Amino acid sequence: MTSPAFRLLATCPETGARAGELATPHGAVPTPVFAPVGSQGTVKTLTPADLKELKAALILANTYHLYLRPGIEVIARLGGLHRFMAWDGPILTDSGGYQLFSLATLSKVSDDGVLFRSHIDGSEHFLTPEKVIECQEKLGADIIMVLDQPLPYTEDIRQVQAAMERTQRWAERCRSSHHRADQAPSTGSGQALYGIVQGGTFPELRRQSAAGLTALDFPGYAIGGLGLGERKEQTLAIVAETVSYLPEDRPRYLMGIGSPEDVIEAIARGVDMFDCALPTRVARNGAFFTRDGRQNIRNAVYKDREAPLDSTCGCYTCRTFSAAYVHHLFKCEELLAYRLTTLHNLHFLLGLVREARDAIVNGTFPSFRKEFISSYRATSEEVRLEQKRRWLAVGRIRNAGS
Repeated sequence: MTSPAFRLLATCPETGARAGELATPHGAVPTPVFAPVGSQGTVKTLTPADLKELKAALILANTYHLYLRPGIEVIARLGGLHRFMAWDGPILTDSGGYQLFSLATLSKVSDDGVLFRSHIDGSEHFLTPEKVIECQEKLGADIIMVLDQPLPYTEDIRQVQAAMERTQRWAERCRSSHHRADQAPSTGSGQALYGIVQGGTFPELRRQSAAGLTALDFPGYAIGGLGLGERKEQTLAIVAETVSYLPEDRPRYLMGIGSPEDVIEAIARGVDMFDCALPTRVARNGAFFTRDGRQNIRNAVYKDREAPLDSTCGCYTCRTFSAAYVHHLFKCEELLAYRLTTLHNLHFLLGLVREARDAIVNGTFPSFRKEFISSYRATSEEVRLEQKRRWLAVGRIRNAGS
């Protein structure tokens, strides 16, 4: 194995939680880490200066969206993605594999690649594993992903196995066509390509996928194809199962999971990296995180509340405005409303992950986890699943994942 640009600093023997540091060309990333999602080169409503103030150590952009608008060549001519979006910190780009799932009605998958129609104008495009790598190399992200094929959890084992095996073949092609990795990867100066473990909710398929990918010696491994409608206990069980098959000296990245309670539970199972649009998406719908659980600023109880969204929070929104004011903004559909709740939610989640990391380093993670989970009232499973089904149904028709 090559020497990875990842080092473990502490582990929790009771849970498997890990604290580490990931070297990249644009700086070190302390782990565990949550990456805000900026699919189209922006975290919605926020500036790079906002993200710096929030202490975001890593952000995610999406190759599929940037390929369609403004186009990979445009970004490359203008100096690459970092310069294009004026962000000098680490960037991870997803390959667009999730859009095979979320926009399935617009795509056709074969062993060669993916034929799809743009959700913007209906134009036809064909992406291969090699093309996806070429695009991400031109974007210049610090961490890039192989092309994969996630499937809904409702598919039977034969279909899931076929998609998992195709993901493996695509990973091999991505690995062979990746050229920007040759710059001293042990120092983090090269572009890191991660493999993505698939296999649905079938443990044996997850084991097979992990075995095939680890044989290719990727510098990091993602766990994909979860949070797609299965029950939460299934998600966490498969996370734990998959982590057990992955090397300890490589970062583990759980894709698309962003509820505070899920992040903490996945950290407890040995996950190092996360991304999800949920914190910013629900913020634009009026939902905000507190230590007691998710609340909704649109509710009438906030109409004349002088206190901030969360009296224990130190974000710009809570330092500056009353809950009544933010409630008013939402009622009037003022654009500032979406920015203020987005700032709050990312401050909450990024801070929570930093607290978890400190607890791992200090040897107090089990008590930290117990205290948080016992006080945080998660959205009921039935409501959560129904919300997910509605969101996925919309996402199959229009722009998804942003």
